[in-house]
Amino acid sequence: MDREDMTLDQRLRQEILLARERVYRFGKPTPLEKLELTGPGPEIWVKREDLSAVKSYKWRGACNRMATLTPGEAKRGVVTASAGNHAQGVALAANTLGIRARIHMPRSTPKVKQSAVIQHGGELVEILLSGDSYDDALKAAREDQALSGAVYIHAYDDLLVMAGQGTLADEIILSGHGPFDAAFLQIGGGGLAAGVSSWLKTYWPDIAITGVEGTGQASMKAALDTGKPVALEQMDLFCDGTAVRKAGDLPFEICRHTLGGIETVTNAEVCHAMRVLWEGLRCISEPSGAMGLAAVLKHRENLIGKRVLVVLCGANIDFLQIGLVAQSVGAANQVSRTLRVRISEQPGTMLELLDSCFAGINIADFQYGKTSESDAWPVFTLSSDDPAGLDQVASKLNAGGYDWQELTTAEDVNFRVIPLRADLLKNPVFLRLDFYERPGALHAFLDKRVRGNAILCYFNYRQSGERIGRALIGLDFPSPFERDAMMMAIPSHGEGYRLCERLDAPTCARLTGRIC
Repeated sequence: MDREDMTLDQRLRQEILLARERVYRFGKPTPLEKLELTGPGPEIWVKREDLSAVKSYKWRGACNRMATLTPGEAKRGVVTASAGNHAQGVALAANTLGIRARIHMPRSTPKVKQSAVIQHGGELVEILLSGDSYDDALKAAREDQALSGAVYIHAYDDLLVMAGQGTLADEIILSGHGPFDAAFLQIGGGGLAAGVSSWLKTYWPDIAITGVEGTGQASMKAALDTGKPVALEQMDLFCDGTAVRKAGDLPFEICRHTLGGIETVTNAEVCHAMRVLWEGLRCISEPSGAMGLAAVLKHRENLIGKRVLVVLCGANIDFLQIGLVAQSVGAANQVSRTLRVRISEQPGTMLELLDSCFAGINIADFQYGKTSESDAWPVFTLSSDDPAGLDQVASKLNAGGYDWQELTTAEDVNFRVIPLRADLLKNPVFLRLDFYERPGALHAFLDKRVRGNAILCYFNYRQSGERIGRALIGLDFPSPFERDAMMMAIPSHGEGYRLCERLDAPTCARLTGRIC
């Protein structure tokens, strides 16, 4: 059959075969590993593209495309736009082939990805930070192409790039671990999903393939619903590797025939999947890399007994983002609720609340600042591996006659806006306390050490996952003599805690607006 008579899918499959001869000049095959889940679920196999030379699958498509450049094209150099991973693939190919490359990246691109581009490309690569989004970078790169005459290397909307990505599916076929009942493939522009789904369907026609997108970046879903690629008005950038406003034309033509549907996942579901990958394989995925697994975990019960394939497509995550993910996902397999409870502004009422309604419940976050002479409104984030346990807390609060509110998604809580009225304080003292993260340690300090007429006026604590918890506590006293007497009576070390320091006067002044 002449190439002109081939369908797009047939041409793609032919190019995947040819890509076999090119890509392994630049990198090695990546492993396929089994992910063990606790409890019933599907048999999950993870394609570890995070173990490639550039820590993502993107080297395959970029290297395959650049390996086909003619000597004249190579002399002109290449230009591209990328959010980070494709840029590293272009840089690797440029360095290996001796071709100059200019790479336009959004200004918000994580430093880890920018540094990796320079590491792989060396002096042959120039990074140009253009705009705030991939679309801005793409526009700048196209203008660069028009002015310079360089060859544009598209991140996904290119047959040879899609074919290069398809080589990872070839490795899956040859691994001997198939056939698989289902595959869940993340989608940005669609190059990965197109190349991989085409090759998997060639050898395993019955495999059910689902595309996976973030809820705030579902460009392929919009294309399939509309019948053609369309640009999204809004874009969520948490999963930055798949944040593409408009699906590629060529990937769309492939995916409309090979995908059985699109599943969207939330950022919280992605964070949970990142944790599962860490606990099961001890690997740190970037958010986009965990999207396929997030969809599997979302439909875990329906997939019991199935053999399922996912692709960990990248691990180029900024170190600071790891902390954000860890905070958002919380403890493994736990659910959480944030509650604001009204209690009387009297000594002992906080402990009474903890003993009566929160007994046996993990307090992951505690925020409070005094704002009234008569009433206190402490905010607690409670976590448990049993959702029913958190429902029981609500029942206990109702039975105890407490006035309370649900603040699980409140912005002021998320940003830790803790109000404190300085004019209501008489003789405050602020303490920095370290305590062992075990049940009862903090409660014991409040119960045994905070005595007399001391009133809790400030509390700032958030569970960090360390063995040691850290809290900033404010206590107020009717007189300076009672304050000093209690401070003299508190040992610097005690059962389960260590009193780090009493804050100095300038620090207290910043907290209260007055000198302590």
